[in-house]
Amino acid sequence: MQKLLSILVIGLLLSLSVSPVSARVINKKSLQNRACSAELEVLTTSDNVEFVRTPDACFENLPDWSYEAKYVEIDGLRQAYVDVGPADDDPILLLHGQPSWSYLYRHMIPELVAKGHRVIAMDHIGMGRSDKPTDTEYYSYLGHVGRLESFIKKLNLKHITLFAQDWGSLIGLYVVGTNPDWFDRAVIGNGALPIFEEGTTPYPLPEDIEASNARMSKLFDNFPPQQPQFYDENGNLLIQPYGSDDGFGSWIVYAFYDEGFHASEVLEAMTYFPLTRKEEAAYDAPFPSRIAMAGPRTFPSLANTLPGLTQVAWEGLYKFEKPFLTIWGGNDPGQLGQPETQQILIDSIPGAAGQDHVRLPEASHFLQDDQGKEIAQRINAFITATPVQSEATERTSYRIWNKYPR
Repeated sequence: MQKLLSILVIGLLLSLSVSPVSARVINKKSLQNRACSAELEVLTTSDNVEFVRTPDACFENLPDWSYEAKYVEIDGLRQAYVDVGPADDDPILLLHGQPSWSYLYRHMIPELVAKGHRVIAMDHIGMGRSDKPTDTEYYSYLGHVGRLESFIKKLNLKHITLFAQDWGSLIGLYVVGTNPDWFDRAVIGNGALPIFEEGTTPYPLPEDIEASNARMSKLFDNFPPQQPQFYDENGNLLIQPYGSDDGFGSWIVYAFYDEGFHASEVLEAMTYFPLTRKEEAAYDAPFPSRIAMAGPRTFPSLANTLPGLTQVAWEGLYKFEKPFLTIWGGNDPGQLGQPETQQILIDSIPGAAGQDHVRLPEASHFLQDDQGKEIAQRINAFITATPVQSEATERTSYRIWNKYPR
C-alpha cells in the first residue's frame, strides 16, 4: 500500500492541465539524431515579432502521421493546421492543449473522416508546425483566443462541431461563449473554463524555485510509464492532489524555468498507456531546441492571468442550448480530470442536459492518445443523434462556477 501511495504522490504532484514523466534522456538523444537538430534561424514579422520556424524535416516519418500541413497567416505568423475529408461538409474542429500538438489526434482523425466528416486540427501559435515567437511575453490568453477567432474567420468555418481538451478547452470555450452562432455543437474532454475573481492569484508560485524544480525533475525521472489507478470504484481520489502546498504553482515554474522540461515527459506521464519512443519523439518534434519552446513554457503561467477575463464567455455558455457533450479520461488525477470538474460543465451548460456523458476508465489527461478511436466513435454518434435544430428550447437557470473544485 505504501508503494502505491508513493506512486500516486508522484502523479498527483504534477496535476491540473498537465503532469510530467520519465524519458528525459531518451528523448534528448533521439532529437540529437534528427536532421532537424540544427540551430534555428530567428525570423522577424513586419511588427518586429521574433520567431522561429521548425524545419519540415522534424516532422518526417512520424508514426501514424502522414497529413499535409496547411497554413494560414495570422498577425504575420504561419498558423498550421490539418484539413481532411470533404471540403463541403460541416467541420469538426479539434483543439489541443499544452504541450501537445495536432499529432494528439492521430487516432481520431481517420475514424471521423471515415464517417464522411471534414476534420480540421489546428496547432496553436508556438506549438506543433505553427510559427513560434521566441519572447515569452508575446503569449497571452486573450492572444490565443483572438487567433482562434481569426483562424475560424479566415477559413470561413460555419456550423462547427468543436472538440477541445486542456488549454484547447480554455480557449475554445471562450470562443463558443462569445460566438455561439459559429457552433452547432461542442464536445469537451478533460477541460474547463474557470472563473476567478479579478485581482486574485489562483496559483501562488513556490518561494524557492530552484528547489521546487529539482523536486519535480526528480519526480519526472521516476514516473512509471504505465499509470496506476488514481481513483476508486466510486470516482474518489485515493489521496488528495498535489502533495505540496504550492500545487500547480510548481508546474508553472517548472515549465517556465527548468531547462530539462520537454513535451514528451508530460505526454508520457499523463497518458494511461505507455508511449513508444517514436511517439515520444513525435511529441518533441516541434521543439528541436529550447528557443522554440516559449509557447509551451508559457501556457501554465497564463492560468494566473485569467482572473476577470472569463466571465464574459460564461454569459454565453449559460445560454448555450445547442448539444454539449463531455467525454472524460477517467484516470486523470488533476483538477481537470476530477468528476466535479466534468459535472460543473454538465450542470452549467443547458445543452449538456440529457447527453451521453462518459468517463473512460483506461484514459488519462491526454485521453485522445489513450482512447482516440472510441472518442471519435462517440463524436460520430453524437453528431448523428443531434441534427441541427432551427430553434432552441426555453432556457432554465443554472448555477455559476466561481473556481476550480478543490
